[in-house]
Amino acid sequence: MKRWLFLILLLSSSIIGACAGHEKIHQAQENEIDEPVVQSNNDNRDTVVSQGESLQQIKDQIHSDIPIKMPTTLPIADDAFLTATTRAEGDHVEIIFYESKENMPINDIRLKNSATAICRLFVKQYKSAEGASTQIAFDNFSQNGGHEVDLGYNITGYQDAGAGSLWTGWNEGRWAIATHTRTDDPEAGIKLAKQAVKYLENHMLPIPKQYGLAQLDLYQSGNLIVWQDEKLVYTLDSIKEPLKALEIATAFYQ
Repeated sequence: MKRWLFLILLLSSSIIGACAGHEKIHQAQENEIDEPVVQSNNDNRDTVVSQGESLQQIKDQIHSDIPIKMPTTLPIADDAFLTATTRAEGDHVEIIFYESKENMPINDIRLKNSATAICRLFVKQYKSAEGASTQIAFDNFSQNGGHEVDLGYNITGYQDAGAGSLWTGWNEGRWAIATHTRTDDPEAGIKLAKQAVKYLENHMLPIPKQYGLAQLDLYQSGNLIVWQDEKLVYTLDSIKEPLKALEIATAFYQ
């Protein structure tokens, strides 16, 4: 009798132990299912910032009372970031816009060596609009004479040569625009002038108050765009491609 009682107690203990073990396994499985999965975030890509936001952030870094206008957009690659260095001193502001492969802070000292400069914007405030107007070397090319060239869209250009350089100039509104090439390659200057005229048929340069000038250099060393806005004079330079200089300038149209 005692032997049977011992076997019954042993069997009961085994059953209870097995059930307890099964319960622990079941509970562990539930814990594995219910526990949230935490994935490591190895994606270090920078937060996408629109050009409008970047331009506003750049403007916010300019500590000056000069009421400058910013471009609405700048020509950069789709996978690039827009940033800049800024400097404000007294009567002028300087911004160098950069295209960067990574999202680099504004005024980062690494920009000069790690990013590509797009252009330099220099804005100077004069004491009067009359003083500002003396900074604009405006030409009325039809009065200056020169060899006439048909640039299309009912616009006539005038060629003037000297010291190995050949200029093809024309006027659009209060803008004086000219392309520069060498005398041994005159057709290249005309071609660039026609491209510029065609581009400006669908894109507007900023309205100058009073005048503006654009020099488009075929050899990418002298691209310069300057215009007056009352007491302010805007200067765009350090732009390699002449048509890109026009593209940047038209982004200031408001």
